[in-house]
Amino acid sequence: MRRARRKLRLNRLELSGRLLELGALRYTPAGVAAIEFKVAHESEQDEAGGSRKVLAEVGAIAFETQAKLLAGRPLGSEVKLQGFLAAKGKRSKKLLLHVTNIEFKEGEADASTS
Repeated sequence: MRRARRKLRLNRLELSGRLLELGALRYTPAGVAAIEFKVAHESEQDEAGGSRKVLAEVGAIAFETQAKLLAGRPLGSEVKLQGFLAAKGKRSKKLLLHVTNIEFKEGEADASTS
C-alpha cells in the first residue's frame, strides 16, 4: 500500500502593533481559555520599488496562556504576535490570526511567552 505524501504549506505570520480592542476572557466548552482581540498595525513597507505606508486592523484570537496574558491588558499596549491564519469558524471564511506567541513591549510585565 502506497502512503500518500502530504505537502506542507507555509502559514506563519508575525505582526506588531497596538492593542485596539480586547474581548472578555471566556472558556470554550472544553474548558480552554480564549480571548478575541484586534491589533492596529502601522508600518512602511517596500513595494514595487517604492515605499508604502501600511495601516491595518487585524482580528486575532489567543488561547490558554496567551489568552490569560492578554486579559486585562490596557488598550494601546504594544505587542508583537506570532501565529497562523485560519477561518473564524466552519461557517465563516473570515480570517483570524491565531496567536501562538506574544511579546509585550519592553518594560511591560510578562515580556514574552511561548
